[in-house]
Amino acid sequence: MKKKVLSLVLATALAAGALTGCGSTGSDKKEDSKTITVAASQTPHSEILAEAAKILKKDGWNLKVTVFDDYVQPNNVVESGEFDANYVEHVPYMEQFNKENGTHIVNAGSIHYEPFGIYPGTKNNLDDLKKGDTIAIPNDTTNEARALLLLQDNGVLTLKEGAGLTATINDIADNPKGVKFQELEAAQVAKVKDEVAFVVLNGNYALEAGFSVSKDAIAYEKSDSEAAKTYVNIIGVKEGNENSEGIKELVKVLKSDEIKKFINDKYDNAVIPYED
Repeated sequence: MKKKVLSLVLATALAAGALTGCGSTGSDKKEDSKTITVAASQTPHSEILAEAAKILKKDGWNLKVTVFDDYVQPNNVVESGEFDANYVEHVPYMEQFNKENGTHIVNAGSIHYEPFGIYPGTKNNLDDLKKGDTIAIPNDTTNEARALLLLQDNGVLTLKEGAGLTATINDIADNPKGVKFQELEAAQVAKVKDEVAFVVLNGNYALEAGFSVSKDAIAYEKSDSEAAKTYVNIIGVKEGNENSEGIKELVKVLKSDEIKKFINDKYDNAVIPYED
């Protein structure tokens, strides 16, 4: 398993010592009860934590973050007690991981979501859709369902009753405009934007494609949508640790107005603070 070390050099505008690239072992943490160790994904998670570290530092807390390039080890190191928490995943992934691996990770706080959006291809208005037009969507179960739910919320189609976060194109009950759907691996969807009427993308792929979420998205998932509530990114901890002083302080800071402003200013709605 590879893990990327996040150094003070790479952490933008960090107070000295607020964020380092080495996670503490259990013995390290005993020596410093005011240290919180977190396993994180690079973007946007470690960047958000870097900002939180500055706030925590003022209150006497030392936040140590290690960046991982997969989603497995961050849960393993929390389960083992090597790390206090992780910031990499949403609840469905956490629950499936627990089921498959016998781990005991729980949600200590819901922090942000990365919305799916509908973006222009050869057309700019959903009202201009005509029979035979194509919309490109991701083909994996989770992302395809989110794309279809967003299209349903915007009047393009209607899904069968009960079809939700596992919906596929086979669950489309009504397609009034006779739209065709091109199913592609998620990373490939944006590449056909010049060949289809619209593309449906999640935030990171939209940014990579040069789209501004706030300026270019025809529509995107709102905070009260089923998908946003389900796929909100969380602080994961081992069951029993969710009410520890350090974790409660970390979650408090990550849900603070200062961090919400940082997220809103930096990510152009590709990342949105979650409101409980």
